[in-house]
Amino acid sequence: MSSSTAAPTGADAPITLDQAPARTLGLRDSLGLWGNLGISLLLPVAATFVVLPDRSLGVTVAAITVGAVIGSLLLGLGAAAGAREGVPGMVLLRGLLGRHGSALPTVLNLVQCTGWATFEIVIIAEAASRALDAPRWPFVLGAGVLATLMALRPLGVVRLLARYAVWLALAAVAYLFVQVLAEPLPPVTDGVATSFWTAADVVIALPVSWFPLVADYTRHVRSGRVAFAGATVGYGLATVAMFTLGAVALVAYGRAGLDVIDALLAVPLGLLAVLVLLVVEVDEAFANVYSTAVSAQNLVARLDRRVLALGVGTVATGVALVLDVAAYEPFLFLIGAVFVPLVAVFVLVYFVLPRGAWNVSDTAPARPLLLLPWAAGFVAYQLTLPTSFAGPGAGWTAWWAARQADLGIDPANGWSASLVSLAVAGLLTLVVTLPGTLRSRAAR
Repeated sequence: MSSSTAAPTGADAPITLDQAPARTLGLRDSLGLWGNLGISLLLPVAATFVVLPDRSLGVTVAAITVGAVIGSLLLGLGAAAGAREGVPGMVLLRGLLGRHGSALPTVLNLVQCTGWATFEIVIIAEAASRALDAPRWPFVLGAGVLATLMALRPLGVVRLLARYAVWLALAAVAYLFVQVLAEPLPPVTDGVATSFWTAADVVIALPVSWFPLVADYTRHVRSGRVAFAGATVGYGLATVAMFTLGAVALVAYGRAGLDVIDALLAVPLGLLAVLVLLVVEVDEAFANVYSTAVSAQNLVARLDRRVLALGVGTVATGVALVLDVAAYEPFLFLIGAVFVPLVAVFVLVYFVLPRGAWNVSDTAPARPLLLLPWAAGFVAYQLTLPTSFAGPGAGWTAWWAARQADLGIDPANGWSASLVSLAVAGLLTLVVTLPGTLRSRAAR
């Protein structure tokens, strides 16, 4: 950034992009924040997409674990970079794509964050409605208002989450695990995952979806190592736990999707445990509302994040009143297709290739060549696993399926779209940066 002013002692997150972040978060705060963000009811609901039918439950758990490890390591690298540079996620990308080039991922991230905030409000309202046998709309309004208010004082909320909420959430999850595992586990017959790696791709998409946001929080962490450990361990373990809980519940009760919530409600004291998780769930909605506001500041630095948060919270709440949660699975895969290759390009350029200072100022030069590996990685992801839309979006799926046929790619290839995308984006990044690297070495 071109200029900044020192953050006052005890300050919360900066109001505008011109202010310096307060470096007040330690390892406990980081672990608590990311562990809490990973404990989400959206994950057991999404477990339907990772359970492999007619395979042992152990294979599904292995796919969950592999996906969580890959995704959380990528998340941790973004967390470390955010702590090192002390800037939000979209500003961090100025060093990769330039000041103007970073506008493209910023716009995409605004859509993603608003979408996630909406999904979180929907899942809170749906689960609360089922738990209390009440209309959904009051819970939509309540969750939306609370998440928006939390986004006004984000660092204070982070400390509360790390010190108190995460322990309540862990207790509720542990209790539900005990109750579900007490049930007989018949052979796995339900589930929609088509291969080990497509199941892992769903899991990878969750931590990767936080990559564009992670620096919004870790810019307040005292060191890169602490930020890396907090995000990788906290979110990774929570991801494994929540997806596994959903998979085991699906097998034990034969329930899928939102019906998993009904199954958890049916266990002794399940209502209390689910209500605890619902209260804690608001933190995911808060985080996405806050990060949407902070991302918008990359486009106009002097915008007040509080005003932006109020606007974002209003939009997400309004959309949640009419949204169908069935749109969740294609949303996950589209997130993976967009952000997995971007992560590959960033990690290589920031951590592996030789470079000078990471320029995040208003004058950061454009690097349009790095858009090529990002775009190629997106194409590779779609050719491996086209995002499956229904209704008006079905044409998108059909077009990519036709391109698969043109290239002789088996639609049931069973490959990991995430790993293919990472490999293609990474290799092309090396190709487009090789001339500059050679010139740099020759000049020494």
